[in-house]
Amino acid sequence: MDRFRIPLNTAELDDLRERLARARFATAAAGEPGEHGVTPVELRSLVTYWRDEFDWPAVVARLNAIPQFTVELDGRRVHWAQLDGRPGAPTIVLSHGWPYTFAEMLPLAERLVGDFTVIVPSLPGYIFSEPLDRPFTGPTVAELWHRLLTEVLETPAYFSYGEDVGAGVSDWLAARHPESVLGIIASHAAFPPDERSNELTSEELAFEAWRDEQRSTGSGYALMQRTKPDTLAAALSDSPSGLAAWIVEKFTAWSDHGGGEPFTRDQLLTTVMLYWVSGSIATSFRPYTDAELDPDIPLISVPAAIVVQTHERLYPESYAHRTYTDIRSFAKLESGGHFVASEAPDAIAAVVRSLAAEVAIRA
Repeated sequence: MDRFRIPLNTAELDDLRERLARARFATAAAGEPGEHGVTPVELRSLVTYWRDEFDWPAVVARLNAIPQFTVELDGRRVHWAQLDGRPGAPTIVLSHGWPYTFAEMLPLAERLVGDFTVIVPSLPGYIFSEPLDRPFTGPTVAELWHRLLTEVLETPAYFSYGEDVGAGVSDWLAARHPESVLGIIASHAAFPPDERSNELTSEELAFEAWRDEQRSTGSGYALMQRTKPDTLAAALSDSPSGLAAWIVEKFTAWSDHGGGEPFTRDQLLTTVMLYWVSGSIATSFRPYTDAELDPDIPLISVPAAIVVQTHERLYPESYAHRTYTDIRSFAKLESGGHFVASEAPDAIAAVVRSLAAEVAIRA
């Protein structure tokens, strides 16, 4: 296990500024602004701020103040941030998704530290974790996380939380290792496989209809990342403005704007920069290209707290019971979209503490 610090490469920053200065911007598609993605006007403003005002060295210093480590597991480097709790505090692992980085999980981690030791790994192929030499599936990454926690960090029992791709990893941790997972907190709760989707209620049918509608209008990115990842990565790896547009569009579309803009330009550019300096956008597509190899999630028997973020507000409790057999709480958030660890960290932290307290009392 080695201590890790995000490097700061002056030559790389000079090259980035030159690329940003030469950025070309497209003509907007017909229709309402934002209907077809990030508008050229919005992107030009972001790129100008990125080139002239964004302070990447200050961001690196702030991130490097958080202890980070790497270790080799199965011949591949795994990166994680670690915020230690008080002696005897339980451990929780937070798994991010796409187009996240470990940084999007830090607001939640910072609210849990003290009462918990918080482990925030970078998914394989994301940022500072090397890609797998085999398909990226939920069970594969879950086994990697379990080894990190139990073998490297010598933590025999832990809680698990995940979002997006990381939600699947979290589910598989709980499914495969109920002897170690004390409880699971799910804000991106699993959708049951076909074999457990018979005799749906009217609420469940309404949710599935809504989900199908969302897929029909908002899944083009996933189809590209699944079927033509190399073509897409060629463009995004060469153009920082293109990379920003691809990532920022998802943060804009998937977050909850009920209380205004949930992410600042600095937060968005921190994510974009982490992908840019690590050159990992291509390998971040692996969960999409390998998605068909993911098996159906089995029943999960560990104590579960289900939290429905506003992005999936129609998700019914009965739907959760089709996968999680020991649900201790079910709640729908009033605010906080897809990136809920960043958007509503206080609410999620409260749910984590509540489940941990209940598990401790019943133990």
